[in-house]
Formats: sequence, C-alpha cells, structure tokens
Amino acid sequence: MGVEDVDQHKQKLFEHVSQLEQQLGKMVEELEAVKAHIAHLVEENHGLIVENEKLRQRLEHKLAEEAHTSYPEQDKQGTKKRKPVGEGYDNLARLYQEGFHICNLQFGTLRKEGDDCMFCLSFLKK
Repeated sequence: MGVEDVDQHKQKLFEHVSQLEQQLGKMVEELEAVKAHIAHLVEENHGLIVENEKLRQRLEHKLAEEAHTSYPEQDKQGTKKRKPVGEGYDNLARLYQEGFHICNLQFGTLRKEGDDCMFCLSFLKK
C-alpha cells in the first residue's frame, strides 16, 4: 500500500464520517420536530380532558335539574302524557344501531353480530 493509497483511504473515511455527521444532524432535527409535535398534542389532549370534564359536570348538573323539575305531566283524567321523542331517544337508537346495548341489563356493552336484544328493542318501542 502506497502513500497515495493511504491518503485516498483517509479521504474516503473522512467523507464517510462527514456524511454520517450530516445524517445524524438531520435525524436530530427531525427528532426535535417530532418532540415539539408530541408536546403540542399532549397539551391539546390535556385541554380536551379538562374541557370534557367541565362538559360532563355541566351535563350532570343539567340532568339533575331536569330530574327535579320534570315530573310526568298528567291530563285531567290522571293518565300520564307521553313526552315527545327527543334527542336522547335518537342518541340511544343510534347507539343501538352502532352495535351497543342500551338496555339496563347490559348498557354500553357490544352486541354480537346480528344479535337483537329483546330488552333493548322493547326499550326503543316505549
């Protein structure tokens, strides 16, 4: 091996190390960008958790108020009037169509494919 071969080998090794250094720099930049994005997502997620909790509290408060003030109305003969079907009914029907039980026995659990629950269906027909 001559002096030129050694110098050429050193040059190739130096170029290879320089390329690795550039690649490492790019990877560090990408990692920092991903880290910043994750930090943003964590912050956004925390905000959504707080907002969700506040909305749940408002909903519980509103439902509690409605429970105290909304007794079934009765007509002059003393029979209960039916309330019109509303958004709650629509939500339950949608949940049932999406494959979840809405009956009090298994509320929120997944129904098996093609499984029609007679309790859920009777609840929907009321």
